[in-house]
Amino acid sequence: GIDLLPVDPIPGVDLIEMDFMAEEAPALLTERLGGRADGVMSDMAANTTGHKKTDHLKIIALAEAAIEFAHDILAPGGFFLAKLFQGGDSAELLTMLKRDFTLVRNVKPAASRADSSELYVLATGYRRARKTDGDDA
Repeated sequence: GIDLLPVDPIPGVDLIEMDFMAEEAPALLTERLGGRADGVMSDMAANTTGHKKTDHLKIIALAEAAIEFAHDILAPGGFFLAKLFQGGDSAELLTMLKRDFTLVRNVKPAASRADSSELYVLATGYRRARKTDGDDA
């Protein structure tokens, strides 16, 4: 896993403390995994401003960056899961996902408050992979 901030160790998990948008991040993670990833999960959230439209746009931008990262590291058939806030500007993001995954749907965890605008988008069956140096995908 990659996280910008320090994370307490998790048994069986190799954690890398760095910005996932760093140029070397996809290659480093793929090397640590010994190949492409089966899934990309993102629970990133920008600091909220209290302005719903602004907060929504910020989290959409983070999700779009995570999708770009997924293109670099996901194996065919892989999945993508990202946190969003409900809002009208997610249509383009869903279109991006539907182009590259066989199934895309919104999910709301049972632990999420009923009045929370938080939800997750789950995309499964990745069918596109970017070629990387030395990669035949």
